[in-house]
Amino acid sequence: MAGFWKKLWRFIWEEDSVWSWIINIVLAFVLIKFIVYPGLGLVFQTTHPIVAVVSGSMEHDGSFDQWWASQATCGRRPCTQGTFYEGYNISREAFSEYPFHNGFNTGDIMVLMGTPPQDISKGDVIVYRSERPDPIIHRVIRITTTETGHDFRTKGDHNWVSYPFESDITQDRYIGRAVLRIPYLGWVKIGFVKLLQLISLP
Repeated sequence: MAGFWKKLWRFIWEEDSVWSWIINIVLAFVLIKFIVYPGLGLVFQTTHPIVAVVSGSMEHDGSFDQWWASQATCGRRPCTQGTFYEGYNISREAFSEYPFHNGFNTGDIMVLMGTPPQDISKGDVIVYRSERPDPIIHRVIRITTTETGHDFRTKGDHNWVSYPFESDITQDRYIGRAVLRIPYLGWVKIGFVKLLQLISLP
C-alpha cells in the first residue's frame, strides 16, 4: 500500500506528463473551491470572500478630475459625473476620500468583508445579488433606514446613471463590502469561464 501512495505522489508532483498536469489542475480546483474559499468565507464572514470584476462599470477614464467632469445623466438631461453625485449630496472632496475613489478595472480581484449592513457608509463599495447571473459590485450613493433595516442605492462609477435595479437594495441581497483590490488576477477566472463557454458550445 505504501508503494502505491509513493507512486501516486511521484505521478502528481514529479512526473511531467499531460495527465499529471490535468490531475494537478483538478486538485487545485478542488482545494480552492471546497477548502480555501470556504475557509476565507469563515474568516471574512461572507459567502463571497473574493470576487472577480467582470465588467467595466467601475472603471475611471483618465485622472480623477477627468472622470469627475465626464458625462453622466441627471434625470433626462446630460450632466457631469460631478453634478450627478452632488445631487446625492456627495461633494468632490467627499468622493475623493471614499474607498477606491479612482475605481477599479475589469480583471481585478476584490476581497470582501461581511461588514454588517448597519455599518455600511455612503461611498462604500458593496457586492449584492440582483436579477443578473453575477453579483453586482457598485458604490453606495444613498442609504435609507426602514422598519426592516437599511436599504441601499448604488451606482457604477463608470455608468452614466444609477439603474432601476440599483434602487432599494434590501439587506437580504447584500453580500459584503470591498476592502482590498488585487489588480489583474481576476483574468484567470474570466479566461477560465470563457474557455468553458467555448467548450460547451454545440
